[in-house]
Amino acid sequence: MGIKCIEAVIRPERLEHLRVQLETVGYPGITVTETEGHGKQRGVEHSWRGTTYKTYFVPKVKVSLVVPDASVKAIVDAIIEVCNTGKVGDGKIFIFDVHEVIRIRTQETGAAAI
Repeated sequence: MGIKCIEAVIRPERLEHLRVQLETVGYPGITVTETEGHGKQRGVEHSWRGTTYKTYFVPKVKVSLVVPDASVKAIVDAIIEVCNTGKVGDGKIFIFDVHEVIRIRTQETGAAAI
């Protein structure tokens, strides 16, 4: 049985909705990091009092979950369902193989440590 890390970079306002949705599909744990960045659009243009300016780094949230292979599809489907607004900046999902997991407190390894 394999283990995957799912990282999703999403809009901050979707985080609580995502947490609720992930509870319905089940997940072992979650790590959330506030971050900034941009995609192909290279930032966002704003107008204020007739002046246009550009923000190059847009606030985002990175959500990381380490899950068994069998849970990947349900987790990814939940992320897409909640975070897809159809607009530029909805985010990205990255899926990585995890070679080893070790629970520090008990020294359990592999799927038992998730």
